[in-house]
Formats: sequence, C-alpha cells, structure tokens
Amino acid sequence: MLVPEDDAAEARKRAHAKGLYPAPLNAGRSRNMQANRRRDTKPEVVLRNALHALGYRYRKDLLLRLEDVKVRPDIVFTKRRVAVFVDGCFWHVCPQHGRQPTTNEWYWTPKLRRNMERDARVNDTLRDAGWSVVRIWEHEALNDAIASVRAALD
Repeated sequence: MLVPEDDAAEARKRAHAKGLYPAPLNAGRSRNMQANRRRDTKPEVVLRNALHALGYRYRKDLLLRLEDVKVRPDIVFTKRRVAVFVDGCFWHVCPQHGRQPTTNEWYWTPKLRRNMERDARVNDTLRDAGWSVVRIWEHEALNDAIASVRAALD
C-alpha cells in the first residue's frame, strides 16, 4: 500500500518521537538511507551478470520458507540447493571493513547485532534443510566470488 508522502513523513515523526528509531541528522542523510536497496545492489548485479555469462541459471531474490524462518537469498540455484548471499560490509558487520557507528549507537549497535544473529540463524536453517550457503562480502574480488559459487555448485 502506498502512503502519501505527507502521511509517511508524519508517521516517521511519530516513530522518532516514540524513540523507535533516531531522527535523521539532515535531509541528505535521510535520502542516502532511503536509497539503500534490499535487492539488486551493484555487487549483487555484477556477480549475477558474471554467473549468467558463464552459463549458470538461477533464481534471484526467491522466498524460501524453511521451518519457521523465511529466507530470501540474493541468488538461488534451486536444483542444486545452493543459496548465495552478497552481504554489505556495514549492514552485516564485515570483520575487515565493518565499523561501529558513532552516532545513534543506541539504535545501530543492537540493529547490527540482530543482523548478524539473523544471518547465523539463516545459515543454520538452510544447512539443516540440506542447502549449501555461500556468503560473499561486497568488497570481494569478482573472480573470488565466482570461485566460491562454483565450488558450492560442484
């Protein structure tokens, strides 16, 4: 359901007032955060295009319902039961590039911890259901990412 922009702005103000999440520092920061995509990120699209050029066929952003967990891998090889995730360094707390936020820590620290816990739960659920899981960081070289996917497929 689409919400008129004025109504959405009012809803954000009410949520900020309740302390559910922090108010943006400025309008530019707000636009940047709203522009973050859940799917079809640049690293994901580059990997998909490379895999497709190599002859691999896959599903993208397919909803898998396993036990009580809903999972949306970025790339799914259904017959081979391989789920590929292309993780952003900030959102998934990359050990190499992830950093602790210095503004609104009360919000971001638990949020990022929940993301990491969710990733671990998703990995366990998929593996328990007989799937192979490939997690690729957005900063990884394309050739390394392709090699990881190929290894899981073979």
